[in-house]
Amino acid sequence: MSAHDHLSCCLCDLIRLLWSLLLPCFYLSLVLTAILFLFIMGVRSWLQMKRKSRRAQDGRPAVAFFHPYCNAGGGGERVLWCALRALQNRYQDVSFVVYTGDQGVTAEEILDGARRRFNIRLSRAVKFVFLKHRFLVEAKLYPHFTLLGQSVGSIFLGWEALTEFVPDLYIDSMGYAFTLPVFRYLGGCHVGSYVHYPTISTDMLSVVRERNPRFNNADYISSNPVLSAIKVIYYCVFALLYGLAGSCSDVVMVNSTWTLGHILALWRAPNRTSVVYPPCDVQAFLDVPIGDEDEEKERKKCHSVVSVGQFRPEKDHRLQIKAFRKLLDRKGMEPAGRETVKLVLIGGCRNQEDEERVQMLKGLCLDLGVVDRVEFKLNIPFEELKKELTDATIGLHTMWNEHFGIGVVECMAAGTIILAHKSGGPKLDIVVPYDNGPTGFLADDEDSYADAMERILSMTPAARLEIRGRARLSVTRFSDQEFEGSFLSAVEPLMSTLRLAEVSTSYLPVL
Repeated sequence: MSAHDHLSCCLCDLIRLLWSLLLPCFYLSLVLTAILFLFIMGVRSWLQMKRKSRRAQDGRPAVAFFHPYCNAGGGGERVLWCALRALQNRYQDVSFVVYTGDQGVTAEEILDGARRRFNIRLSRAVKFVFLKHRFLVEAKLYPHFTLLGQSVGSIFLGWEALTEFVPDLYIDSMGYAFTLPVFRYLGGCHVGSYVHYPTISTDMLSVVRERNPRFNNADYISSNPVLSAIKVIYYCVFALLYGLAGSCSDVVMVNSTWTLGHILALWRAPNRTSVVYPPCDVQAFLDVPIGDEDEEKERKKCHSVVSVGQFRPEKDHRLQIKAFRKLLDRKGMEPAGRETVKLVLIGGCRNQEDEERVQMLKGLCLDLGVVDRVEFKLNIPFEELKKELTDATIGLHTMWNEHFGIGVVECMAAGTIILAHKSGGPKLDIVVPYDNGPTGFLADDEDSYADAMERILSMTPAARLEIRGRARLSVTRFSDQEFEGSFLSAVEPLMSTLRLAEVSTSYLPVL
């Protein structure tokens, strides 16, 4: 036998071997797929029965919000409570439910917290489903591959929520997109989402590609080309999965122009996506007169620079403290002037990690020698927040690519001169010219922040008053009333399905 014939025989034997292995694998995959399909259909049927049983008892459809941190004091929580208030006022025959992971608090305490922090009162009761496994979405549980870990954890937390209570309509109001397919395909629910911030964005990919160190791109990764390449691949795969999960949403609401651009690129659902600016309690601040120039001179015996935002790493409070230190060091400011300036950091702490971060920031103040110039005010009531803002000269914001910036709007409405980060929502939607004049200032590093603060403090009271008045007029488009109108209009297609459910409660979305 020639070498050519021997090679041909070997190839034929190899093909027969591969075929003999491939065919059983193909049959096995068909069997496993059939078993998986039957299992999913069985779970769907079980959940459908739970919903029908619940509907038979209370006789009303239910809308559920997924908000594991509903007792926190951030802008996302304000969106939740304003949305619930608007829906309760419009739809009297619908029950409302909130999935929360807060433990050790009662429903009454949560609602009282919303009243104290946001000045929001609901017209009737809300059912709270207290989830026991919120730790699955805590970042500290996943020191590596945090995005993936939290997203997988949200699937399990969503499953717990679904098995505890099966709603007719599900709305993710906190950005856990991977819960959407769970409720849509297993729970048979119509689903909607309000996106505050995309879990991943093209900006995050750019940071890794360009190997820039940030809070979500550690130095040891940014300095290593191999690790950076691996992280880029990881981000690309995750972005694909995130887009598939988000595309399950029947209605998508985003909070800013910046978020809209990223969600359209990732979820690819332009016909179902709209911008709904988050509610800002601007009227409570606008009701406080800012006075004339002489009154301002009298009131500003001590200039305060106020920051409002949860103590999360992305808020970059370190930048605020370092820029403030540079402001105090400026040669152009007299020693007496330095004595009259203080920095006030106001925000909420969600958990022990946030509280530890506050202690680290206090340590930074001690290291920089500004501990007597910086005040920390945690989880303060609304009335105290209003007083701090109306007494402030400068409102400070330093988060890179802030999705919107409710704190920025509140500062402007209160009459402070806003100094925000030159990116994201503040740059595109909020600190924009109004009536042919500026409404505030933008910066992006320690020096530019110090420069802007020095410039603001050196302005005449009349010049500051002009900017303050213009800024206050510009933020009326972010009022509670504007949000409620836009939100109700956006969710109307979803709420109309509840009326259809009265006729048929067996809605099953196409797999």
